[in-house]
Amino acid sequence: MLGDVDRQQSTRAWLRRRNAALPAIAPWAIDQKNVLRVPSGITHVVLDTPGGLHGFDLARMVMFADAILMPVCNSAFDREAAAACHAELMALPRVASGRCKLAAIGMRIDARTRAAQVLGDWAAELKLPFLSVLRETQLYVQCLERGMTIFDLSGQKTATDTLQWQPILDWLAPTLDPAPAVTTKQVPTGTSDSSSSRIGASRPDSLMPAQESLVPGGRIGGVQTHRQAQASALASQVLATAQQSSLQQRQQIPAFLRQTG
Repeated sequence: MLGDVDRQQSTRAWLRRRNAALPAIAPWAIDQKNVLRVPSGITHVVLDTPGGLHGFDLARMVMFADAILMPVCNSAFDREAAAACHAELMALPRVASGRCKLAAIGMRIDARTRAAQVLGDWAAELKLPFLSVLRETQLYVQCLERGMTIFDLSGQKTATDTLQWQPILDWLAPTLDPAPAVTTKQVPTGTSDSSSSRIGASRPDSLMPAQESLVPGGRIGGVQTHRQAQASALASQVLATAQQSSLQQRQQIPAFLRQTG
């Protein structure tokens, strides 16, 4: 789907020129109040934003964007404006954290000049990825008039231009077609750790001792049971010692003084 945030809605005018026999591109009628509400059934959206977009409008667009391509022409004014936009974008958490990728491309570059080198050095100074340069050619003008892209034309005629687009497509590929997340399943082993050997090991390990004391069968309960067993064994030992001492004392008493029966 292709949408345009600019009031001029140039992309919609371009789509109206597109032949129905070509691969379909759905237009998006942008509502300025609900610009981020993607229609159902749409998997990818390309939004054309106007130059000079900044402030809240820029932050709102970035909030749900996965990748931003910044076209830059080789002029001092364009580079200065792009540098200001880059600084504002890098201040936004989604871009600064890398959740939204950002890169620049050179537009309308004459291969006979040093324009590509100048733009490359400019991007390197900003630590901004610079993907490729697109040459100035009448192919883009012809495609615009017919509602086409260079990818709708024959390969021989557009070989040079599609080659320039390849680094851009490679950079976008992980975003357009992300690899499925790999999930790993842990297989239980025969070894047991300290947590599994505890009484009530099925309970979360995050329980603190004070919390476990409130749970029947917890660690504190196990300690109390162990102490009770120790006390019982000690009482039995004391009783046996007392009985043995009493027997020894009776043996020392003369037979005629011993109580019988």
